Amino acid sequence: MRRIIFIRHGKTWGNLEGRYIGRTDLPLAPFGAKDVKLKKYPQADSVISSPMKRCTETAEIIYPDKEAKIYEDLRECDFGKFENKTHNELKNDPDYINWIKSAGREPVSGGETSTECQARCCDAFLNAVEENEGSLAFIIHGGTIMGILNRFASEKKDFYDWFCENGCGYICDFDEETKVLYVIKKH
Repeated sequence: MRRIIFIRHGKTWGNLEGRYIGRTDLPLAPFGAKDVKLKKYPQADSVISSPMKRCTETAEIIYPDKEAKIYEDLRECDFGKFENKTHNELKNDPDYINWIKSAGREPVSGGETSTECQARCCDAFLNAVEENEGSLAFIIHGGTIMGILNRFASEKKDFYDWFCENGCGYICDFDEETKVLYVIKKH
């Protein structure tokens, strides 16, 4: 068993405004960085991060003595034409209404489906586990965490039941043979 720590990046202005932020490379908002600095996080042998600024900045704050290893495919879902927009800006768009009704499973024009995103993130997770030793801290996105846990967690839940707030996440043990994550606790 390997200890795996999932941490969602700190808050950005986009999070505060309720925007769909996937490929938009936002930095942490000042209050997001401050919130992360005030929390205690578990130690890890290696730090794995999405390439997005909000994740790399969070990793630098939490684990200043470790260089984060960047995995491109751990980035958030590409929201296509919904990117960087709020629910209020989109609420009358027929494509958006259909996407919401499908719980995000329908494709987004110019973006990726939740199935494509989950497959990409899960492959990157397995690669990171295989390529690094010891306990691993993943500083990634909410959707990425939900996708990985949805696929590998021993406890079966709906995708959205794995949601965690910014700067929070899960502590898990991963059985590399069976490819099962055992959630120890939410933090």
